[in-house]
Amino acid sequence: MQTFDLESQGLRALNEALHAQAENTNQTVWEVVNARGSHAIAVGLDAPIEVNVMGSTGYYCAGMNSQATIKVHGSAGPGVAENMMSGTVIIEGDASQYAGATGHGGLLVIKGNASSRCGISMKGIDIVVHGNIGHMSAFMAQSGNLVVCGDAGDALGDSLYEARLFVRGSVKSLGADCIEKEMRPEHVEILRDLLERAGADAKPEEFKRYGSARQLYNFDVDNAAAY
Repeated sequence: MQTFDLESQGLRALNEALHAQAENTNQTVWEVVNARGSHAIAVGLDAPIEVNVMGSTGYYCAGMNSQATIKVHGSAGPGVAENMMSGTVIIEGDASQYAGATGHGGLLVIKGNASSRCGISMKGIDIVVHGNIGHMSAFMAQSGNLVVCGDAGDALGDSLYEARLFVRGSVKSLGADCIEKEMRPEHVEILRDLLERAGADAKPEEFKRYGSARQLYNFDVDNAAAY
């Protein structure tokens, strides 16, 4: 295991070392100590390595991740796993606003709560939140799955496209063009797999599914107030 002291060695040196890893690297496990809320830790990785950040992080941790498994042993600031492509990002604590925004793939697991705008404009990423999520989550979500084991705030799924939203608890309000939908057997299986992969202690039968009513795809004067 490679141990990197962020306080003494610096952020630029850390990301440079992680970016240097290739598919066939033998430096597969990294531990980052003295994170102390630093921004942009482990961004832009593109190798099948494991990075453990011992402590909480600032902005944009694990952004643009490909292939790597990144675990934050603490909480994460705004924009964690933003524009993620593949791999796995696990936050042991809470996540601030717009977690997983614009993510194209991979799995983001938040074991605490997520703040506002979780999963905005998601484009294929899977997000599992063990706790609650804040307002405007999944705004304009295009594809992928957002799983919430707790409650959801105001305007869930506002103006979303074809992403699937699963919520076990209450939803304060639904956004424009977001409606509750039937939970069919194929959705139960998708949800069961995600819950298992995320280590969430919940049953898929306890959730409700939400998705697009598909009324905002084309302009309709009767829907003008919703635009």
